[in-house]
Amino acid sequence: MKKILVLHTGGTIAMKEDAVTGGVSPDVANPLMDATISIPTDVELVVEDIFNLPSPHITPRHMLKIKERIQFAKSAGIDSIVITHGTDTLEETAFFLDTTIGNQLPIVITGAMRSSNELGSDGLYNFESAIRVAACPEAQDKGVLVVMNDEIHSARYVTKTHTTNVATFRTPTLGPIGLVSKHRILFMQQLVETPHWDVSTVDGLIPIVKAYAGMHGDLFEALVQTEIDGLVIEALGAGNLPPETLAPLQKMLDKQIPVVLVSRCFNGIAEPVYDYQGGGSELQKMGVIFCNSINSQKARIKLLIAKNCPLSPEELSYFMEN
Repeated sequence: MKKILVLHTGGTIAMKEDAVTGGVSPDVANPLMDATISIPTDVELVVEDIFNLPSPHITPRHMLKIKERIQFAKSAGIDSIVITHGTDTLEETAFFLDTTIGNQLPIVITGAMRSSNELGSDGLYNFESAIRVAACPEAQDKGVLVVMNDEIHSARYVTKTHTTNVATFRTPTLGPIGLVSKHRILFMQQLVETPHWDVSTVDGLIPIVKAYAGMHGDLFEALVQTEIDGLVIEALGAGNLPPETLAPLQKMLDKQIPVVLVSRCFNGIAEPVYDYQGGGSELQKMGVIFCNSINSQKARIKLLIAKNCPLSPEELSYFMEN
């Protein structure tokens, strides 16, 4: 028998819609606990409510608790993990686990866009699909997977793209790595190996700032005066900033505060291409780190992990760029 640990953390998949007001909120009892689903005959489920929170309430400390529970489960003989989670911050929890635990055992995260008693609720189906993926031999060495709406995505690249659509989770540029069909689990992409670093703490203040046309340096100037541990910037295009931001940004770098840059574009990667004032080439020469292929919320998680390792400046650059 394959033993799968199910960790319920809350979210829409564990909520109900009020018949009078239409509001959706956590239920007293998790509706998944008594749900009837079809699972492979060689699978035994061990089910825990680790907490019951809307995903905007999830913090890195909750992510750390999930990681530690998974590592203990592995030492106790658990073969795979399924996590149910709210969708708003699902990608951040998935990325945190993928970056810290890596390929230690199959970990599959799922959720729902419609609560348990709404018409067309997708929670039970996604839950069953996640169990099927976690049980399949091909899930080994794939890192953390996000399974929603018949698709399998890598935690590194997947993101929530729609506020309400059940097909909200997408992987820009690359697409899903696999599909869930009626009778088979199909993996169709080979994943690139990425560095992993475990942590036992998640301390640090790392804000995200989004660049825009006409942006001045006032916000960066204010951040220089605060006790931040790093900064993630959603830059313009391939990785550029308005020239007025450069002076306070240099002050930040002079204080040894790591500054990580991603693009605010939905597709593509940030890279130091343009060689003008505020262009990516100049930013890289200043010491700004270009983070490859992930969005700002994941870059923030990655920088938080790096701070808590801790890493040398050279290790930090390599870790963030790969």
